[in-house]
Amino acid sequence: MEKTIYIVRHCSAEGQAANAGLTAEGIMQAEKLAAFFNEIDVDRIVTSPFVRARMTAAPIAQLKGIYYEEDSRLAERTLSSQYLEDWLVKLEETFLDVHLKFEGGESTEEAMERARKVVDELPVGSKVVLVTHGNLMSLLLKSFDDGIGFEEWQALTNPDVYCIQVGRAATVIERVWKDDVLI
Repeated sequence: MEKTIYIVRHCSAEGQAANAGLTAEGIMQAEKLAAFFNEIDVDRIVTSPFVRARMTAAPIAQLKGIYYEEDSRLAERTLSSQYLEDWLVKLEETFLDVHLKFEGGESTEEAMERARKVVDELPVGSKVVLVTHGNLMSLLLKSFDDGIGFEEWQALTNPDVYCIQVGRAATVIERVWKDDVLI
């Protein structure tokens, strides 16, 4: 395989704001997540600049003895700059119409494109952990498999981990995290 990418959804957080940290449970989850990566070969860790993502990445980086890098392209997608009372319905609509865009927000297509650039820019042979957020994670997965949609987003946990192996002939996507245990 040319690249192995572990896409990680951050651990349980105190909120949705960029400066929201992890809950006490989330801090414990981050330690379990680091243990999960103990036997996995990783040469880079790239994270969203949001505090909850950095706090999720830090124990993995410490365990691996490498620094994590921040990349704003892994920040959570903004659905709209306006309050949307029916945001869940609107979010589902964006999975059905990838061009749909709400005021001050980003379309599915735009978010997928920025996240996918992070993966596409990784050199051949990379073994990378990308720490991001639920919606962006599902959209990055969707960029490899159009069958991934709203239901898959709803099924994500905090944390969650998918492995994408990008090869010359094929790409393989596998969920490798389930309730704190390797599948």
